[in-house]
Amino acid sequence: MTDSPRDVRRLRVLAAMSGGVDSAVAAARAVEAGHDVTGVHLALSANPKSFRTGARGCCTVEDSRDARRAADVIGIPFYVWDLADRFREDVVDDFVAEYAAGRTPNPCLRCNEKIKFAALLDKAIALGFDAVCTGHYATVVVNDDGTRELHRASDAAKDQSYVLGVLDEHQLAHAMFPLGDTLTTKGEIRAEAERRDLAVAKKPDSHDICFIADGDTQGFLAKHLGSAEGEILDEDGTTLGTHGGAFGFTIGQRKGLRIGTPADDGKPRYVLDISPVNNTVTVGPVEALDVTALTAIRPRWCGTPPTGRATYTAQLRAHGEDVPVTAELVDAELLVDFDGEPVRGIAPGQAVVLYDGTRVVGSATIATTRRARAGAAS
Repeated sequence: MTDSPRDVRRLRVLAAMSGGVDSAVAAARAVEAGHDVTGVHLALSANPKSFRTGARGCCTVEDSRDARRAADVIGIPFYVWDLADRFREDVVDDFVAEYAAGRTPNPCLRCNEKIKFAALLDKAIALGFDAVCTGHYATVVVNDDGTRELHRASDAAKDQSYVLGVLDEHQLAHAMFPLGDTLTTKGEIRAEAERRDLAVAKKPDSHDICFIADGDTQGFLAKHLGSAEGEILDEDGTTLGTHGGAFGFTIGQRKGLRIGTPADDGKPRYVLDISPVNNTVTVGPVEALDVTALTAIRPRWCGTPPTGRATYTAQLRAHGEDVPVTAELVDAELLVDFDGEPVRGIAPGQAVVLYDGTRVVGSATIATTRRARAGAAS
């Protein structure tokens, strides 16, 4: 069975309402299922007077008002909780620190782990709530023995289990995803919102990084880390150009390198390595990005940790393709070998999420990779 709005037991549910259409419909479905629902909007923005631009950003005054209007229509109590300080410390500061260290973090995973299913869930449980409800597209399955598993959403195109792979069994026991087990497209969710007279039915989705509303990640990092001129090198160590800060690059990046000297073969060059120690960026041909294995740290398991060496599929970025792997946990490190073709563009700091069929096994943070080229690593 699934832990869904069809559960017969009436729960006290805290619905996290971002001000978007998904969370509003999720809250409405939880009410329709007979649960006692209270809406809450998380004030996470350090500049709450700012407004979204087009489809970018979130957590603004506009979003708070949209969430309140949706709660009024649904007919549930509504509150705004200020978690801006916690969000800055656990998500924004971590994001900046990771880039400063030459890694490429995923702030959505960190937010789910530290804010929505840690800070928010802890407060909800302390106040007597049974579950936190969100508009994520994923499914929680309850086994006969009462244990819970996280599975992909029924609608694979909208599946968000990758960014939820950091949730442990305790958090899953208090998680509710009413949109996850229904084969509904985003258009149908919007149509449902319209039928429910929710004004957010036509509101655009938020994209990119929520706390960088203009989408200029490099400008955001430069503001926090300052500029620091360094060299752009080829694989032989020859200087090809300069940059204003290694933090402005990611593994696999092709555009924006601003290298005046073309490659000997005339083909594009990609970022192969970022060294914050000496502030250099190394570039080379696309085939040099081929990765055959990786090591990941800080694993988090959606249930009982796996034992021994086993085969899985892995997802390496949000909405990325599944790839077959063999993985093993050794001394708190996850060792992952790709069983098929090498995979390109993997960067330390990203998350690798393991799946057994549709079940999410767990998530870990990529620390190092082994390149297909002999001796190459990142």
